[in-house]
Amino acid sequence: MEVLDKKIQADYQHRVNRVFKYIDENLEGDLSLQAVSDIAFFSPYHFHRVFKFVTDETLNEYVTRRKIEKAALELIHRDHSITEIAAICGFKDHSSFTRNFKKIYNLSPSLFRKQNSNEFSKIRQLESNNGQTYPDYEKYICIINNLKNWVTMNAKIDIKEISEMNLAGITHIGMHGVENAFERLIKWANSKNLLHHPEAKMGRIFYDSFKVTSPTKIRMDIFLVSNQVFEAKGEIHELSIRKGKCIVGRFEITPNDFEKAWTGLFVWMNENGYKKSVENPFEIYQNDFRQHPENKFIVDLHIPIE
Repeated sequence: MEVLDKKIQADYQHRVNRVFKYIDENLEGDLSLQAVSDIAFFSPYHFHRVFKFVTDETLNEYVTRRKIEKAALELIHRDHSITEIAAICGFKDHSSFTRNFKKIYNLSPSLFRKQNSNEFSKIRQLESNNGQTYPDYEKYICIINNLKNWVTMNAKIDIKEISEMNLAGITHIGMHGVENAFERLIKWANSKNLLHHPEAKMGRIFYDSFKVTSPTKIRMDIFLVSNQVFEAKGEIHELSIRKGKCIVGRFEITPNDFEKAWTGLFVWMNENGYKKSVENPFEIYQNDFRQHPENKFIVDLHIPIE
């Protein structure tokens, strides 16, 4: 698609944001091109081009990937049969589910579950943190123990009841260019004088899991917590975080430590017998890292739990 005016791009993003929300809430429902294009108030032909422009995926590719990634998480965390998981994730037949699963993970669902069903294989996922491969179980145990010790030294962890929060957000896909999304939101918030209110804090909510989604496809909202009235326009949209119970870990860390902090907090969750809820993890920043003497973030990482 040709280079677009910024206002047109913002309008496209605003409409696709509605589609993201609809897909999230109706993953087992009618997600045909006609049905979804109606949500965006586009013709099917125009919507097909707009969606590919915003996401770099066709609607069918995006929906299928989201269903398969949901299935992958079910295979890791739930005891349902593979046939049940295929149905839960919107696949009408087992062969279609298996074929699409293999396209994304190069494994059958049964082999994927087998490789992710024990503590050793879960520890193996941590090797992506530093790109190294560790050949034996003892070294993996050492990694996990070092991570637990690091979290103990660098975090204050509590279980908290979180009140509902109203947010102004900008959707961003992939880990590249996140800084620009923050800058655009700050610029907008400054123009509306929203950053001077006591409840105003920046944050980020994740709609995908790094366990099963490529970093280039991770969808997130960069957000501002705000109780002030604002107009959702262009790429700025309204969203909320529901009231509920969360594991909250406060860290004082550099940008390079975020992955370690999140991984360690999930390890803490598993070690202490908690189970993540269906709500999405999010982080809220308590400072401007540029004003920190060591350029560190003071940040609260939240894992919603059942």
